Amino acid sequence: MMVQAPSQQSLILETLAHVPSLAHAVYGGIQDELKSRLEHHQLMAGWSKRRAHFTSDLEDSLGRLLRQAADGKDPLARDRQAPIGHTDSLSLSLVDESQALKDVAIAHVITTIEDSTRAELHQLGNFFGALRGIARPLKSDNPLRAAVFAHALSRAIEGVDLDADGRYKLMRIAAVPLARQLQPIFTLLCRELRQAQLSGMLQSHGSAVKESDLRMRQFKALNQNPQAPNTTLDEVALLLDAVTRPHQLDEVASPRLGPGAPGAPKGGDLLSRLYDQILADTSLHPQLKVLMGRLQVAIVRLSRLDVTLLRRQDHPTWLLLNRIAAHGAGYRSPEDAGFKAFVQLVDRVIQPLIASEQPAASQFKQALDEVEKHIRDQAQQHSEPSSGALQRLDREQQRQEWQRVLREQLQHQLDDANAGKLMRRFLLGPWVEVIAQAMVQFGRDSEEAATYVDLVDGLLHSVQPHADDLARQRLRARLPPLVQALERGMDSIALPQLQREAFMNELMRQHGRVLRGLPADETVPTAGAPRRPALTPEEVLQQLLAERESQLPSRWAHERVDRGQLPTVPIGLFADQRSPDAQVALQQWINGMEIGNWYHLFINSEWVTAQIAWISDSGQLFLFISQLPDDRHSLTRGALEQLVVNGLITMLEPEPLLQRAIGTLMQDLEQQR
Repeated sequence: MMVQAPSQQSLILETLAHVPSLAHAVYGGIQDELKSRLEHHQLMAGWSKRRAHFTSDLEDSLGRLLRQAADGKDPLARDRQAPIGHTDSLSLSLVDESQALKDVAIAHVITTIEDSTRAELHQLGNFFGALRGIARPLKSDNPLRAAVFAHALSRAIEGVDLDADGRYKLMRIAAVPLARQLQPIFTLLCRELRQAQLSGMLQSHGSAVKESDLRMRQFKALNQNPQAPNTTLDEVALLLDAVTRPHQLDEVASPRLGPGAPGAPKGGDLLSRLYDQILADTSLHPQLKVLMGRLQVAIVRLSRLDVTLLRRQDHPTWLLLNRIAAHGAGYRSPEDAGFKAFVQLVDRVIQPLIASEQPAASQFKQALDEVEKHIRDQAQQHSEPSSGALQRLDREQQRQEWQRVLREQLQHQLDDANAGKLMRRFLLGPWVEVIAQAMVQFGRDSEEAATYVDLVDGLLHSVQPHADDLARQRLRARLPPLVQALERGMDSIALPQLQREAFMNELMRQHGRVLRGLPADETVPTAGAPRRPALTPEEVLQQLLAERESQLPSRWAHERVDRGQLPTVPIGLFADQRSPDAQVALQQWINGMEIGNWYHLFINSEWVTAQIAWISDSGQLFLFISQLPDDRHSLTRGALEQLVVNGLITMLEPEPLLQRAIGTLMQDLEQQR
C-alpha cells in the first residue's frame, strides 16, 4: 500500500486536529499564571467573566483561519473590498494608542512562538515554498506561520472584558503556553516530512539565492563594530594611508604629512575606493546605480576643487546620494509609476552636474533641493484624495480641548445671564458637544460652528422677560428658526430622545410664559413680590456642586463610549523605568520624521512598508501611504510612541548609503593591514 506524500492541505488539516487540545492547554496556562502571581489580580475580574468561553473562542478563531489556509487562501489576507480611490472618512481609519498596543501584543506573541519553534518553522516554510515553486519563501508563504496563531489568540481575547492594556497583558501571558504547545505539533509535522524523504525540501530549498558577500560584510560591519556608524571620512583616509604607504616610508616619514608630501594619502584613491563601495551596494536599485555611475565623473571633478568633499559627510554631494538611495529603496518594482517618475527626475537633475567642467557644491545642493521637493510633492499628492478625512481626523484630536475651552467660556456667560439649572445643564453638556461636533466635522471657523455658537445668545435672550407686545411679537417670529437650529444640533450628536424631549418641553413651557409677559421661571420673583432670603455660603457651595455634577451628559454615563475619542495617556511597556533622557530621545525621533521618508512598521497587526505623506500642523497625526494608493494608515502620535518604544517601526534605510560604504571599506582596509 502506497503512503500518500504529505501536502499543504494534509499538514494544515493535521494541525487543525490538534486545535482543541491546544486551546485547552492555553486556557490552563493562563489560569495557572493568573493564580500564581499577585500582580495579575487586576486581570482576574474581566477574565473570570469570559474564561468559560475562551477555549471555544480560540478553537473557533484558529479553526476558521486554518480552514481558509487548507482551501488555499491566505488566512491573514487583508480585506480590500473597498474600491481603489475610495478615500472617505470611513475608509481612512485612525490607529490610536489602543490599536498600537494590540499590534505590540501580537508582535510579542509572534516573537515568542518563533523563538520556541524557529527550526521547525524554517523547515515548514521551505516545504510550503517548494510546493509553490518559490525560490526563496517568505514568512507570509507559510500558512502555519506564527502570525496565524497570534491573530487567532488576539481575536479570542478581544471578547474578554478588559481595556487595551489589560488585553495586552493577557496576550503576553498566553504567549508562553501557546508557543509551548505549538512546538511538539510542528516537530511532528517535520518528522512526517522527513519520513516521506523530503529532507532536501526542508533544508536546501531557499538556499539557491544567498546574501551577497558585500551585504553580509555590511551587516557584520554594523553589528560587530558599534563604532562603524560614527566612522568619519578622515578616519578612512588615515587607515587608507597606513595601508597604501610603502612600508619603508612608515619608519621615516613625518607624523604630520602635508597633502603633497611623499606617502600622503591621495584623495583620488580614497574617492575611487569609496565610490566602488557605493556602486557595489546590493540595496541600491540597479537603475539608480547606473545614474550614480554616470555622476561619478562630476564628483571627481568636484574633488579637485573642493577639499571639503572628502572631509564632510554632510557635504551636499553625499546628502544627494544618500537621499536618492534611501527613496529608491522604498519601491519594490521598477515598473512602479512613482519610481519611474523619480528615476526621470534624478536623470534630469544630474545632467547639469555631468555637463559642467567645474561643478560646485552649490550645484549639488540645488540638485538635492530638487530631489527633496519632488519627494515631498509626490507624497503630498498621494495624500490629497484623503485631505478632507485627514483634516477631520486632525480636528478630532482637538475635540477634547475645544470642549474644555467652550465649557469655560459658557460658564462665564451663564454666570452673568441668571440662567436656570435646566438651561445651564443643557448648554454646558449636550450643546458644548454640538458645537465641538460642528468644529470637528466642518472646521473650527466654519459657518455651522458659528451658527451653533451664536444660538447660545439667542436661546438665553428668548427666556428673558420681554416688556411690551412688540418685543414679544418679534420673539414669536424668531422662535421657529431657533427651535429648528436646536433640533439640527441635537440630531448631530444623536442626543437620546428622553433628554431631548425633557429639554424641549421645558423650553416650550418657558417660552409660553415669556410670551404671556411672565418670567420664564416661576421661581423668579415678579416686581413687588417678596424676595427670597439670600443663600448662606454653605447653600451656595452645595448649589454649585449640584449644578457642576449635572453638567455630565447622561449619554456618557449610560451609553457605550468609543474610548478612542477620549483623552488617553500614552502607555509605554517600561513607563516606570524610562528615564527623562529616554523620553526626550523618543520625542526627538518622532519630531525628526519627515514627509517623503519610507518606514517599515507593524500596523494593524501586520508589517508594511509605507511613506509619510502628511503630518498635521499639531504634530499629533501622521499619514502613511504604501505603494498601493488605497493602502493608507493614519496614526496618532501616541500610537507612534508605542511602536518606537517596542521596536516596531524603523526607517527603511536607517544607515545612509555613504555610511554603509565607509563601513565596508574600513573592513576591507582592516583586513589588508
